[in-house]
Amino acid sequence: MSQTLVVKIGTSSLTNPSTGQLALSTIATLVETLSHLCRQGHRVVLVSSGAVGVGCARLGIHERPRTIALKQAVAAVGQGRLIRIYDDFFTSLEQPIAQVLLTRSDLIQRSSYLNVERTFQELLGLGVIPIVNENDTVAVDELKFGDNDTLSALVASLVRADWLFLLTDVDRLYSADPRSNPEAKPIFRVTKMEELQELQVQVSTPGTQWGTGGMVTKIAAAQIATGAGVRTVITEGRSPQKLLQILEGESIGTHFEPQPRPTSARKRWIAHGLLPAGKLQLDEGAVRAICEAGKSLLPAGIVAVEGLFESQDAVQLCDRQGREIARGIVNYSSEELEKIKGRQSEAIAEILGYPGVETVVHRDNLALTS
Repeated sequence: MSQTLVVKIGTSSLTNPSTGQLALSTIATLVETLSHLCRQGHRVVLVSSGAVGVGCARLGIHERPRTIALKQAVAAVGQGRLIRIYDDFFTSLEQPIAQVLLTRSDLIQRSSYLNVERTFQELLGLGVIPIVNENDTVAVDELKFGDNDTLSALVASLVRADWLFLLTDVDRLYSADPRSNPEAKPIFRVTKMEELQELQVQVSTPGTQWGTGGMVTKIAAAQIATGAGVRTVITEGRSPQKLLQILEGESIGTHFEPQPRPTSARKRWIAHGLLPAGKLQLDEGAVRAICEAGKSLLPAGIVAVEGLFESQDAVQLCDRQGREIARGIVNYSSEELEKIKGRQSEAIAEILGYPGVETVVHRDNLALTS
């Protein structure tokens, strides 16, 4: 059965951690595996890190750049070299590829989000493997994905993937870092993200010298992807051929079970494409109405307002404990909501001095995230 697969490989798997030089044998195996999957009829997207590490190696820089300007310059050098190497390898197997460089703003605007989605679908329909990276050369700090784990999860949501594979430098998720803690226990399957809290998983480990991620970013990515209905696997990146075994049903890596997929592209965009500008804390009745009955959010259910935002901005909707339950597009600014929170909709016009809609977030502009 044909499936849509998103494969993210990190800098730690693509390069030698001490030098930043490319691990060509790993790249060759990855290319061979992904080409084989395409010949089997699967639709494959590759999210590849490594541009900064490759750029540093090319320029003789021996540590990851600390300033944004230098990082962007180094990424510009490295990205071209990285895609050329991929193209050489894939061409030898007659597998066409495409380079896709994204910034966070490409997914925030509804029109550009749909354009990106259409481009991916056309490429996949043509049997092309899109190779995706963040456009570090032009991305501004406030609108960065932050790491390619997050980028891969958002791409998986965008293309409605069946699988997201996060290839890293350990074979699966552990209760602690197995490289420094011999008592670390392997975790094979996660049905709900709350299980990780119950297992007291320690995930505050940083990435490598050349990478930006770490296990914490992979778990955050798994939460985004599974919330979009995508089965997610964390596994070791030096053996990409294991992807074939996983798809055949072998228990390799840590599997995160998918949650029910959002029903529409617009809901996926609200849940995962937009950047929240603020947060609304809701009472128990409002949480039940949204989560169980599919209702809109009314001002009466709002307990507290956090952040500064305008009408039509995206916000997080949280319970009293601060846990996010949904995201939505608000009909009022934070200043207006401070005045009408906890009040009945009939009182909005009297409080504000002008008429307004009765809903703070309409259910058509709301997507559950928990």
